[in-house]
Amino acid sequence: MHKKKLEILNAKKNDALIGGGQLRINSQHAKRKLTARERIDLLCDPGSFEEMGMLVTHRTSDFGMEEQIFFGDGVVTGYGNVLGRLVYIFAQDFTVFGGSLSETHAEKICRIMEMALKNGAPLIGLNDSGGARIQEGVRSLAGYADIFYRNVRASGVIPQISAIMGPCAGGAVYSPAITDFILMVEQSSYMFVTGPNVVKTVTNEEVSSESLGGAHTHAVKSGVSQFTAEHDADCIDKIKKLLSYIPQNCEERPPRLDYILADESRAGLSSIIPDNASHPYDMKQVIAETLDADSFFEVQEEYAENIIVGFGRIAGRSIGIIANQPMVLAGCLDVNASKKGARFVRFCDCFNIPLLVFEDVPGFLPGTDQEWNAVITNGAKLLYAFSEATVPRITVITRKAYGGAYDVMNSKHIGADFNFAWPSAEIAVMGAKGASEIIFKKEIEASDNPVKMLFDKETEYAEKFANPYHAAARGFIDEVIDPTITRIKLIKAFASLENKVDNLPRKKHGNIPL
Repeated sequence: MHKKKLEILNAKKNDALIGGGQLRINSQHAKRKLTARERIDLLCDPGSFEEMGMLVTHRTSDFGMEEQIFFGDGVVTGYGNVLGRLVYIFAQDFTVFGGSLSETHAEKICRIMEMALKNGAPLIGLNDSGGARIQEGVRSLAGYADIFYRNVRASGVIPQISAIMGPCAGGAVYSPAITDFILMVEQSSYMFVTGPNVVKTVTNEEVSSESLGGAHTHAVKSGVSQFTAEHDADCIDKIKKLLSYIPQNCEERPPRLDYILADESRAGLSSIIPDNASHPYDMKQVIAETLDADSFFEVQEEYAENIIVGFGRIAGRSIGIIANQPMVLAGCLDVNASKKGARFVRFCDCFNIPLLVFEDVPGFLPGTDQEWNAVITNGAKLLYAFSEATVPRITVITRKAYGGAYDVMNSKHIGADFNFAWPSAEIAVMGAKGASEIIFKKEIEASDNPVKMLFDKETEYAEKFANPYHAAARGFIDEVIDPTITRIKLIKAFASLENKVDNLPRKKHGNIPL
C-alpha cells in the first residue's frame, strides 16, 4: 500500500486518540476524572478492546460547528472482554464538546446497543456528558429517544449497566434510569432532571449540584443509584465484580465457580438470634455465615436499610439474596424497602439467578406517611415480583413472620419452592401482645388486674402461635431446621432446583402496580 495513504490513516487515528486535546485531558485529570479511553482500558482485559466508529464526525454546519471537527464525536464505542467475557461499551468523552450528545454521537451508541442485543452480551455505558448538543436542536433530542427505545427493547434480554462518571442531566438521565444498575462516583458525578439554577428560579430553593443529585443523594435519599464509588477506578472495579455474578443474557445461566464440598455446617448460626424476641440482631451475620466466604456483594446498601438485597454464592452458585434487617425499623417493610426488593427480584428473575430470602418481618410499617405515600401499591410491587418470578426460590424464616408481610416475603402460597424455618420462627397474623388485646379484649377489661391478665393471655397466645409448628403441620413450612445446618439444606435444595421449569400463563405482559 502507498506509504502516504498509511500516513494519512495513522494521522487520523492519532487525532482521534487525543480527543479534545491535551489541555482538555489535563483538565479532566485535574477534576480527578479519567478520560473515556483510560476508563475503557481499566475495564477491559488488556488488548481486548476493539473500537468502532473511531473516525465518525458530526454533520452540523450551524453556529460555526463546521470548523470544530473531532474524530469520534465525543463518544468512544466498541467491544471487548471483561474477565474473559464479551461486553459492548460506550464511553462519553468529556474532552470533546463536553461529551454532549449529537445526532452522530447517538447513532454510535445505538449501533453498539443493537450489536449487544444481537450477540447476547452485556451493555456498559460510561456516562460523562454535558447533555444535548444545543447547536443541533431537535436532532439531539431525537438521538436521546433513539437510545431510550433501545434500552427498553434490550431490558430483560441483556444486562445493562450505567456508570455515571461526570454530569448527567436533563433528558440524559432517562437512559441510565431504564438500565439495570447505576453506579455513581462520589464528588465528581451527578444526575438530575432540572439543575440548581432552574430549581432556584422555579422554587426559590438554593441547592448545589452535589446536594441535588450527587452520588450520596441518590444512594441514600432517592435510591436512584445502586452503587457509589470513591473514584473512577473504584467504579470500574465494582462493574467487574457485578458482572461476575450475572450471565451474558436471559438465555444463559449465571456464572458458577468450582467448589469442593466439605463440612458445610455453620455453628455460628446458632448464636445469632437473641433470646429476647424484641431484641434486634444483624441479618448480615446470618447472610455471611450462610454464603460462601466473602461472596456477598450488597446492592443499594445505603437505601431502605430495613431490607438487604445483593448477590452472593453458595457452593459456587450465584444467587440473589433478599433479607429483612431487624437492626433498622425492626425489619418492617415500607414503601422504599418494597420498591428496592421488587426491582432486585425482577432483575434476578430476568437473568435466571435463583433467589434466597431470609425473613424476619413484623409487618408493614404503620403510619400516615406510609399510607399517604401508597404503601399499599408499593408493597404490592414486592408481592407481584415474587409471585411472577419463575427462578428457584427458597425462604428461611429466622424469627418473625407476621401478617401480610409473611405472605409477601416469598411464602409457599406465592410460589416459593422450599420454605424452611428455624425453631425461633414465629408465624402468626400479628405479635402476641396485639393479638391478645383483640382476642381477649372483654376478658382483660373485666379482670380485676388487667395488666396481669394481658400478660397471661399474651403468654398463652405466644406459646400457641409464636413458633413454626402450626405452619409446618399445614405444609406451609417444608421443614423446621437446626440453624447450624441451614447452609447444608440450601446447597441441596438449590441443586435439586437446577433444572426447574415454571411457565407463566400466556399473555403479552402483566400489569405490575407501578
